[in-house]
Amino acid sequence: MKTLLSLGGSAQQVVALETARRLGLRTVLCDYLPDNPGQFHADKFYCTSTTDREAILAVARKEKIDGIIAYASDPAAPTAAFVAEKLGLPTNPCGAVEILCNKDRFRRFLAENGFNTPKAAGFADRESALAAALDGFVFPLIVKPVDSSGSKGVTVVQGRSGYPAAVDFAFSFSRGGRIVVEEFIEKRHPYLVGGDIFVSDGKVIQWGLMNCHRDASVNPLVPVGKSYPALLAPADLAAVEETLQRLVDALGIRFGPMNVELVVDKSGRVFPIDIGPRSGGNMIPDLLGLIFGVDVVEMSVRAAMGESVSVPDRAPTPYCATHNLHADRDGILERIEFDPAIEPFIVRKCIYKEPGAEVHRFTHAAYALGIVFFRFPGADEMASVLRDIRRHIRVIVRETSP
Repeated sequence: MKTLLSLGGSAQQVVALETARRLGLRTVLCDYLPDNPGQFHADKFYCTSTTDREAILAVARKEKIDGIIAYASDPAAPTAAFVAEKLGLPTNPCGAVEILCNKDRFRRFLAENGFNTPKAAGFADRESALAAALDGFVFPLIVKPVDSSGSKGVTVVQGRSGYPAAVDFAFSFSRGGRIVVEEFIEKRHPYLVGGDIFVSDGKVIQWGLMNCHRDASVNPLVPVGKSYPALLAPADLAAVEETLQRLVDALGIRFGPMNVELVVDKSGRVFPIDIGPRSGGNMIPDLLGLIFGVDVVEMSVRAAMGESVSVPDRAPTPYCATHNLHADRDGILERIEFDPAIEPFIVRKCIYKEPGAEVHRFTHAAYALGIVFFRFPGADEMASVLRDIRRHIRVIVRETSP
């Protein structure tokens, strides 16, 4: 029996363990949290940090693994690539994975390889970031950790007065103690382009490009859902696809899912914003299954084990979407109300929090309360519901006493 080492046992990563076992693989899990749910789905568990490369390598050698996966995890992705390279297992180049998982290195890579990229500067300490004159930069700016995901620690700064607080906020979420400051790109279309693509033998075989929705009243940077198809002009969509394939080629990516976020600016230029060497969070693989009739998790596991992966030749199902349930304030969840008018469009509800649970203002993806999946009969119905989603889905929160 072949063995797969999985890095990370959170609730969203359990599906990779379950899929591997369904495929007849022995599973070994590493996670630094002793109470992670994944350990109950693995054949063997090590309470080991997934960012400790040498410790993970020791586990891999001891367990004589045949493949390694860091499903839906940016922090663990470089570790998986490092271990796989050391053991001669299927992997993307470790150097490429490290570039994708570090935002200022990614910006340098883009600039050096002829891709469009916003003007940016990286800083390793608060003092140098605050002392920077930022000459030549034009506000608004985005300040963010180089190594976070889920929009943690990210701020749009409209002027110099908000810059110090944004710097402190970004450093508070950086594991490596480094942040990046970059100019904000004004988009041409109503939404950022986001979602997941899948690579096999160096070629993109699945284009899960979608509209990235935000709730500006809570946090304009944190995704609150996706919708398909992407509202892009055909020429802009072709430019996005060309940019992503060229990026895959330049990095030497061989296989696996990639979480992508791009902007087409008002001049029609494509700017890669964030590209992750893993499946996206917020159950994007499940949404892609609804659209394309594929099991992205199974594709990811098979690719990690060195197996060939393909996608069915079928037309995608349009007008599918997700919405991330979220609170607009800290407090105690009382209830979540769904407008009966949208119930015919809902195909699945995944609710993480029960009434009475403590909840937080939706400042990053980890504070989501659940995810709702939709399938609409047409573009107009989808646009109407998603445009007014706060009226159709109400999260009632009772504020706690100070």
